[in-house]
Amino acid sequence: MNNNMLHKRTVEFRFLAEPTHVNFGGKVHGGMVMKWIDQAAYACAARWSGLYCVTVSVGTIRFRRPILVGHLVELEAKVVHTGHSSMHIFIQVRSGDTQTEQLPETNHCIITFVALDEHGNTAAVPSWVAQSEEDHFLEQYAIQMKQFSQQVEQQMLDFYQQGTTGA
Repeated sequence: MNNNMLHKRTVEFRFLAEPTHVNFGGKVHGGMVMKWIDQAAYACAARWSGLYCVTVSVGTIRFRRPILVGHLVELEAKVVHTGHSSMHIFIQVRSGDTQTEQLPETNHCIITFVALDEHGNTAAVPSWVAQSEEDHFLEQYAIQMKQFSQQVEQQMLDFYQQGTTGA
């Protein structure tokens, strides 16, 4: 993999949490964090593929700690697995006081995008090849999340195709 592709693998966003981002409890809305995750992952997927991309799925967002007004927010998005037209992006969100060097993780997730051509059809993307031990770990994490998601989705489809709604 050439250095140009390695450079395209990661996107970072950094900004301050603003008063317009918070809920009535004074903490950033979970929905706002999910919007940031989708935006950072889109930028990463579009940069990697060079194409317009759409979100296919988001796996397991768990909010571990709140983000407060005035805190520095950092989102790091990186390609950790690719299929023919899909890209699995690992997003890590960190946040903390601007006056310290510590930005503890607030949450992370895997978000999957598919690249589309100018006609709206799926398009091939460059392959990602894991390089480091962390890359291999994150790729396996993405694959496991994909398999779990597909299994649960099939269970849901099977349930509703049986005509059983519990009503």
